[in-house]
Amino acid sequence: MMALDFFGSRPKGVIAMAHIGALPGSPLYDADGGMHKLIDDVAEDIGNLQAGGVHAIMFGNENDRPYQLKACPQSLAAMTAIVMAVKPMLKVPFGVNYLWDPAGSVAMANATGASFAREIFTGLFASDMGLWEPNAAEALRLRRNLGCKDLKLLFNINAEFASSLDARPIELRAKSAVFSSLADAILVSGPLTGQSAETSDLRKVREAVPDTPVLANTGVRLDTVKEIMSIADGCVIGTHFKIGGDTWNKVDPERVKRFMDVIDTLG
Repeated sequence: MMALDFFGSRPKGVIAMAHIGALPGSPLYDADGGMHKLIDDVAEDIGNLQAGGVHAIMFGNENDRPYQLKACPQSLAAMTAIVMAVKPMLKVPFGVNYLWDPAGSVAMANATGASFAREIFTGLFASDMGLWEPNAAEALRLRRNLGCKDLKLLFNINAEFASSLDARPIELRAKSAVFSSLADAILVSGPLTGQSAETSDLRKVREAVPDTPVLANTGVRLDTVKEIMSIADGCVIGTHFKIGGDTWNKVDPERVKRFMDVIDTLG
């Protein structure tokens, strides 16, 4: 099993999502609450996540529905400002994910000093957003040109809200992403936010890239975490940590603590 350096010596790592509210320029943006409310809300979630013992936090703009495949300037700038506003309260490593723009995520990671960025970097997908064709070469060249060589790029290889047009099996796509696109880690997702990845897919990917960290990206729950973490090196948790298990609710500190208590028992 492999570990990402920002997890330290932990054998299994948990990245918790800090879902930022809808940003300026998106249809659900709360203009009355403005940036102050966005900052206050995510700060409250961060406090509850850290109190529960998560190992890392990832900022995401999941509320910017309908999603775009290229960042719009006003929301990219706003999300960067929000991350910087709450950064002083962070006690754990953090990452960013601007949906669904690899270059935008790398640029934000560099500006904020993030340890990692997650995105769909490779593949070709039919999606809710239309034909989805990410550009790993652009993102990795940007990382190099910005000089943030220590930034880890987490490749989500089976996109949510989309279907791959690449007929190769998932394990071959994972191996190819590591070989040709220099993935620092491979993430395996379910079909939608909050829905679990297939355990068989996780196992196939784990076997295909034994020297690369593999994380479960969606849908890990208290009742499945032991099985999933017996295969994966870590997981990303968003929905399960929310009140009532609803993606759009606030973080429930009791759910976080119960989950992390189980993680602490894993070797």
